[in-house]
Amino acid sequence: MSCERIVLTVWTTATRATRGWGGLLWFWLVWPTLGMAGGVDVSQAPKHDSGWSYFHDAVPEIPWSIHIFRIDRAHRELEFCTTLGGTNTLGMSTVSQQIKQLPRELGQPLAAINGDFYNKSENYPGDPRDLQICQGELVSGPTGHACFWVDTDGNPQTTNVLSRFKVVWADGTATAFGLNEERPSDGAVLYTAALGRSTHTSGGLELVLERTSTNLWLPLRVGQTYQARVRAVRRFGDTPLDADFLVLSFGPGIAARLPKAGPGTILRIMTETVPDLKGLTAAIGGGPTLVRNGKAMQWSGFQMRHPRTAIGWNKEHIFMVEVDGRQGQLSVGMTFAELAAYMIKLGCQQAVNLDGGGSATLWVCGNVMNNPSEGQERPGANALVLVRKNSEDSGPGRAASRVAPSAAPRPSATE
Repeated sequence: MSCERIVLTVWTTATRATRGWGGLLWFWLVWPTLGMAGGVDVSQAPKHDSGWSYFHDAVPEIPWSIHIFRIDRAHRELEFCTTLGGTNTLGMSTVSQQIKQLPRELGQPLAAINGDFYNKSENYPGDPRDLQICQGELVSGPTGHACFWVDTDGNPQTTNVLSRFKVVWADGTATAFGLNEERPSDGAVLYTAALGRSTHTSGGLELVLERTSTNLWLPLRVGQTYQARVRAVRRFGDTPLDADFLVLSFGPGIAARLPKAGPGTILRIMTETVPDLKGLTAAIGGGPTLVRNGKAMQWSGFQMRHPRTAIGWNKEHIFMVEVDGRQGQLSVGMTFAELAAYMIKLGCQQAVNLDGGGSATLWVCGNVMNNPSEGQERPGANALVLVRKNSEDSGPGRAASRVAPSAAPRPSATE
């Protein structure tokens, strides 16, 4: 079933839902609201060959307004990809804007949710807090939080991902680095053209790296080792970026302690992670983990209710979920514990939280289905998008991550 066929139906239900939840006539692609107090019985969803369904769940006594997009994992033509707020570079834009810039060859976008938390600084707006892989390109490195991806066998996964990024010098010593982020005064960051026009740094030491005679080169991929030659050394910062070069930048506090390297020096750039994510075409950061092996994680201390976004799954289905909040007459939002309990009621064996608050958004076939807490979509760093691939586009070398059916989930680490 195409988006064009149902867009009017989705828009009608979404518009009427903003005016009151009672007495709605739900069409066959959405099934009735099933308040959490009685449990969410997804078995009531109609059967059809589209591979997905959207529905709205209202719990007026709290109140909660929850939007759910359910994906049938048996449909191999449905795949995930991620987007960037600057289209081809890091930046800030709404989920709707990011989908408009999605390359057509990735497939037809069906649904999307907002992605990771992000940096709001002047020089690095839209820098994701954690890992992001976009169309196979590694654009942001992991910082230890929970991330979501679909592995090379088509199985959704979530766990805390650790960076083992490092440059190995000619003398065999190594220095860890971050990726496309604000450089600490005593640290190192590798910059690619995904950041934008330049490194936006000041002072320190920057090595412009070019390709050697080896075949492996850009765009940067996760889990790889690159051999690079120093092309130039700069000591003023703000080095221009280009798709053919890398820039390895060192803050003033570490630059004096580095091994000697000048034009012609050969270095090795390593993008290893724990766990090993080599071969992924799409991944996005988030956290914390909400559900692991069917059990809710535990949180201590006072918990606040906020708008939330999450993704969860079991052997048959994946659920993209958005909970409206900060709107007393419509929906007050959820705590992490409440969201974890809700994902379990949906049937999720695994689930992970994504950015929430004013960023919380669920987009379906051209329409924002929820009521953003700020009255309109908030620009964010990235999004997680479900697309329908043409049959001839699926297979090895695809640009998005295919979802496999009935795959046993691996244990997810806590955050």
